[in-house]
Order: sequence, then structure tokens, then C-alpha cells
Amino acid sequence: MHQHEIPATMRLSLLLVIVAALSARAAAQLPPAGGALKPDFYSQSCPRAERIIAEVMQTKQMANPTTAAGLLRVFFHDCFVSGCDASVLIASTQFQKSEHDAEINHSLPGDAFDAVVRAKLALELECPGVVSCADILALASGVLITMTGGPRYPVPLGRRDSLSSSPTAPDVELPHANFTVDRLIQMFGAKGFTVQELVALSGAHTLGFSHCKEFADRLYNFRNQGGKPEQFDPSMNPSYARGLQDVCRDYLKDPTIAAFNDIMTPGKFDNMYFVNLERGLGLLSTDEELWTDPRTKPLVQLYASNATAFFDDFGRAMEKLSLFGVKTGADGEVRRRCDAYNSGPAVAATIPKM
Repeated sequence: MHQHEIPATMRLSLLLVIVAALSARAAAQLPPAGGALKPDFYSQSCPRAERIIAEVMQTKQMANPTTAAGLLRVFFHDCFVSGCDASVLIASTQFQKSEHDAEINHSLPGDAFDAVVRAKLALELECPGVVSCADILALASGVLITMTGGPRYPVPLGRRDSLSSSPTAPDVELPHANFTVDRLIQMFGAKGFTVQELVALSGAHTLGFSHCKEFADRLYNFRNQGGKPEQFDPSMNPSYARGLQDVCRDYLKDPTIAAFNDIMTPGKFDNMYFVNLERGLGLLSTDEELWTDPRTKPLVQLYASNATAFFDDFGRAMEKLSLFGVKTGADGEVRRRCDAYNSGPAVAATIPKM
């Protein structure tokens, strides 16, 4: 043995000491395990977290302008099913299905998931194991709404990521394109949201697009309440309906064909969605119902004529949505990867319902 060579047993001991020290340092950087959410949750453990997420989202949105709409939709699909806990981000495996497998989630855009992955990678380089994927989704949604012209609203932080992801819950818990206002009000009300919040959150349709299958029943083989055939849903602007019939002609052969939710300003967050409803330019049947139902029509009229009222109510509704069903402390974890649990799903999630 050379004079200055460290014995193998001592080298191993030193390595174990270094690993223990690094683990202790990482643990010391972790935010508190429980308690209420707060805006400055990462002020000590990862002070640049919000700036990092904003920079990643800006780059992604500039490269792909549909990112904002896609990520906002992913956020809503996450929060409305078991709360804002990043359960929608869990990838399916051959052994364990997840929310990805629900039919209503098949059309969630890959760009939105990619944006979250990029943000998580950047954060893991800066402060590993600290910022949850649920908080990334909440912050990214707020950033992208503001970036596309929408309101800025508070985003309290400290969510933990879920330990389970149900493949069946989304199709039951999420609103579908053909829901009546009665059913929408009932669904939102069961989760503690008012009619006003339902209409305000629907204004997110000012961004993005919908696939033709979501509204084809308004364009082809339409029958009125008396059963009489019509060329298309007569509540639609005729020129708009014919244009959509042309766009969606081959949607059965190509299910990716889509149309903008807001035909006038599809990439800008504004109140044009509500203005469109007054003009017969609503895309989905649920959109049209908001205009015709006496419980929701006054709110549509208010938001169409007053963008400030819409922005104020939307911001408050988004803040409330971001707090829905959040997990803290031992009820969740901070995932190392957003698409996988740190050590497998919680046992309860793998037991089928009787």
C-alpha cells in the first residue's frame, strides 16, 4: 500500500458519511411536511422556483402557442378529479392504469405534459426533491393565463403529489361536452362551486380548440326537440355552422381534426368567448346552453359586456379551484418525476372496488 493511500474500508466509510451528509442537506431544504398552503412556501427551500417555471413556460408557449390552452385543460382535469394533486400526470404502466386511460383524457395534449416535464427538470437541477408537480401545474397555469393576456391571481403553494391515480374517476368526475346546464350546475355544486364560478371558469374556452367529435352532433343529422331533422343546430350562426361542417367533414376518418373554441381571438385570453355566445358562435352544446339557460345567461351577458368583471371573477374562481382537494404532509409526496410515484402507488389505489 502506498504511503498516502486510504484503506478500502475507510474509503467506504467516508463515502457513507458524504452520502448521509448530502441526504441531510436535501432533507433540510424540504418545505415543512404539512400545514396550510401559502404563496411564499418555497422562499427558503427554492426561492427561484416561480421564476424558473415562468421562464420554461414562456419558452414553450413561444414555440407552441397552444401550450397555454392545453396546460390549463390538464390543470382542470387534474383538480376536478380527486383534487389538485398531479394525479393526471401519472403515466400508465403494464401493471397499473392511471387517469391517462380514461377516455375523456385521451385528447389531453402532449405539449402540456412536456411543459411540466421541462419545468420539473429545471427545478430538480436547482433544488432537487423540493417543488411538487402539483405546484408546478398550479403555477404554470397562472403564468400562462397572464402571458396570454388574462388576469394575474394568487397561487398559494405547498401541495403534495398524489399517491394514486384512478383510470375510471375522470369519466365520472369531469363535465362532458354534451352535458346540460342542470348537470353542470349539479356537478360543480357537489364540489362546492357556484353557478357564477361555473360560468367564469367556462370562460377558459377563450383559448384552445376542441376535436370535431365533441360537437359533431350539432352539425350532422341534427334533430330538434320535436324530432324534426335540421341542417344543423339552429341556435348556431348559419355561416359558422356551414364552415364547421366543411372543416369537420372527414372527422370520422381523422379524429384529430379540430376547431378553435373561440373563432375570433383563439390565442388571446379575453372575454370574446362570451361575446361569441351572444352571436351564435359557441362551439360546444354546453357553451350554447350557458347562453340559453336563465340561470347562466345574465352572467354570460355581464362577462360579454364587462371584461374586468370576467377577469376578477375568473381569477377568484381559479384561486379557489387551485385549492380544491389539495394534499399536504403525509397525504402525498414530492415526486422526483412527475409521471411516476417515488415508490409505487398507494396500496389502496390497487384494490378494486367491490
